[in-house]
Amino acid sequence: MGEGENGRLRLAFDGHLRLEFRGAKVTTDAGLLAVRELDEALGLTEMAGVMIEDARTGRNIRHQMAGLLRQSVYARLAGYEDVNDQEALSHDPAMRAVIGRKALERNAASPQTVTRFETETLATKENVRALSSINHAWVSKAMRSTDTKKVILDMDSSEFPVHGNQEGSAYNGHFCSRCYHPLLVFNQFGDCEGANLRPGNVHSANSWRDLLQPVVERYKAAGKRIYFRADAAFASPDVYEYLESEGILYAMRIKANSRLYEMVDHLMTRPVGRPSAKPKVFYHDFSYRAKSWRRQRRVIAKIEWHQGELFPRVGFIVTNLSARAEKVVRFYNQRGNCEQWIKEGKYALAWTRLSCCRFVSNQVRLALFVLAYNLGNFLRRFALPSEISHWSLRSVQIKLIKIGARIVKHARRTVFQMAEVAMPGKLFAEVLDRIHSLAAAPT
Repeated sequence: MGEGENGRLRLAFDGHLRLEFRGAKVTTDAGLLAVRELDEALGLTEMAGVMIEDARTGRNIRHQMAGLLRQSVYARLAGYEDVNDQEALSHDPAMRAVIGRKALERNAASPQTVTRFETETLATKENVRALSSINHAWVSKAMRSTDTKKVILDMDSSEFPVHGNQEGSAYNGHFCSRCYHPLLVFNQFGDCEGANLRPGNVHSANSWRDLLQPVVERYKAAGKRIYFRADAAFASPDVYEYLESEGILYAMRIKANSRLYEMVDHLMTRPVGRPSAKPKVFYHDFSYRAKSWRRQRRVIAKIEWHQGELFPRVGFIVTNLSARAEKVVRFYNQRGNCEQWIKEGKYALAWTRLSCCRFVSNQVRLALFVLAYNLGNFLRRFALPSEISHWSLRSVQIKLIKIGARIVKHARRTVFQMAEVAMPGKLFAEVLDRIHSLAAAPT
């Protein structure tokens, strides 16, 4: 490869080919236009821009709060997790087009402006709370467009490794790493209801009420039937009593102990006969009261005998559901989707990238990642046609958002000539039609 005429790059394997880099005339993120259309249909960032307190007092303010929030959130959704990436994005025609009306006439915000927005403007106590309120408002808006009478909440913690001395990070013996240990809540549609950044050495259930209670109050006010699922880390009397006092139906795994094993001792003998390739599963339903509990609760045991294994696999679930044991276990097992959504945030958006020195700045970064995740999930939920509705968030990012396009300017309009590879024009038109019907629907 070498220099050709007019600064073009020449390829040795085929002399007829030339390469040009014209960043202001092409984009690799034209799918952000569909994201912006969904944003407009639901009124998300315009609503959020009003909720953020703007302490700037100068007369030459070029970038409004809503536009800066779009740039921060959209960049993360497109896979640009660092502010350093904003240097190139500020000239990208797709990013310039989506941050505001007639934005193609000027560049998007510079990395310095975005840095000040994220580490100074949003890092105040008022705006950290505002970011949480914005996420609640976004999810509420999406749920009003969803036909459902019940809400299933899944709570889980996760490891966010760090590679420096970030404030609040600590070594966690369970994960064997220096990390943050955030707590997250999702609903059954994959929307992240909230996320709390916590030091790396706290217990998995630490500050569960601070995160869960506002979500519960919001759905109770909306008249929704609420269900809750969590693993054994959250199985404690204060959690049970809170859920029961709020009328919430729950299913949570509990740690095994000698008394629980006594209750299923009659099922611990290997079934007679040759082991089948398919596991033999037995359920047992009984009342149980631990020393720390004020009253008895229903416990369901699941015993699985697998071919080639000497001992059975045994699990216990505490619940206030009245359904059959097998159905309760199946309901609980669906909380695995929550772990999958956390992984999507890690692999598609890199939301573990909390590299600021200050804890509050990393709180802001996590909140922006959550907004980006939810915006992508709304796109998946509401805009994807049935034939691609199974796409993961990573697939949405690579196949829908990462569309190459050439920009052609005319006197009255600007045209994005988009590539048809993973997303044909007909399919993209269906995405826009679904978004437009969402905007026309009453909420």
